[in-house]
Amino acid sequence: MTDTPPEGDYAFRGRPGQPKWPEMVYGGALSFLRRRYSRDLDGVDVAVSGIPFDSATSNRPGARLGPRAIRAASSMVAELDAFPWGFDPFDLLEVVDYGDCQFDFGYQHHAVAVIEAHADAILATDTKMLTFGGDHFVTYPLLRAHARHHGPMSLVHFDAHSDTWADDGDRLDHGSMLLRASREGLIDPTRSIQIGIRTVNPDTHGFTVRTAPWVHEVGPAAVVEEIERVVGSHRVYLTFDIDCLDPAFAPGTGTPVPGGLSTAQALEILRGLAGLDLVGFDVVEVAPAYDHGEITALAAATVGHDLLCLLAEQRQRNSP
Repeated sequence: MTDTPPEGDYAFRGRPGQPKWPEMVYGGALSFLRRRYSRDLDGVDVAVSGIPFDSATSNRPGARLGPRAIRAASSMVAELDAFPWGFDPFDLLEVVDYGDCQFDFGYQHHAVAVIEAHADAILATDTKMLTFGGDHFVTYPLLRAHARHHGPMSLVHFDAHSDTWADDGDRLDHGSMLLRASREGLIDPTRSIQIGIRTVNPDTHGFTVRTAPWVHEVGPAAVVEEIERVVGSHRVYLTFDIDCLDPAFAPGTGTPVPGGLSTAQALEILRGLAGLDLVGFDVVEVAPAYDHGEITALAAATVGHDLLCLLAEQRQRNSP
C-alpha cells in the first residue's frame, strides 16, 4: 500500500508529509524527531541543523557534541501528539533534518564565515531554521545571516548570562557576541529581552533584562506578557541557552549557574509565545559529557520540539 509509512528508520526512509509515527525509541537511524534527512528544501517550512562548534567557550568544552545528543534524546518526543497542544505538528509543517554545518577543526577562525554560508543557503530558500549548537557564539553568525534576510530583529534570549560583555569585534567568545550583534545593528536592543539572567553585568546595553529570581516571583504568564510588551510586532529571533535552566534540570552544560529556571517554567513560557513573529530559533550549550540520564539533552530536544509547535500553532490559527 503506497500510503503505508515505511517500517522504521524514518530519518532515511521517511517521505514528505511524514507524520509522527511510533518507531522504537531505543533504536533506528537518528535524526531530530525522526524527520527525514534532506538538503532539498523545496516545500519545506523548517530546516533543522546542528553546528558542532565549541571553540569559543570560556569554561567546560563539549558542546560540539550537543547536536548529536539532542537528536538521540528527541526520539522520546517523536512519536506522540504534542503536549499540551494535542496535535501532530507535522500535519501542519514540513520539517527536515538538514544535517550539520561542516567545519575543518584546524581553521577555527573561519567559523563565522562557514556558519553564515550554511545559514544563507537555507534562508535563501525562505525556509526557517531551528539550529542546535554548539556553544552560544554560533548565534552571532546566525544573526548575521538572518539580519540579511529579515533586517534588524528583536532578540528573545533565555540564558544565565547576558553575553554582552566587552567585545573588540574580533573575539571568538560566547560571552560577548550579543554586544557585537547589537553594535552591528543585527538586533534592536530596545526591542529585545533577556530572561533568566543570574550573573552581574553592570551595563544592560539597552536590553530589557529579567532575572531568574524575577521569573520565580512573577511566574510564566507574566513573563510571556513582558516578552510581548518588549518585542511588540517586531520580527523575533529566539535563542535558548540551556544554562538558563538550573543545573538540577540541565547539568550537561559548560557554564552552569545555580538558581535558574526549571524545565517546567521554561516550557510554559515558550508555549505562550505563539503570538510573536518568529523568524528563527536556536538551542545551544548542551555538553553531553556532563549530563546525567540525558536530562539536559531531553530538555533541549523538548525545547526544539515546542518551538516547532509554536510555528504549527500559528499555521493552525491562520488556516481558514
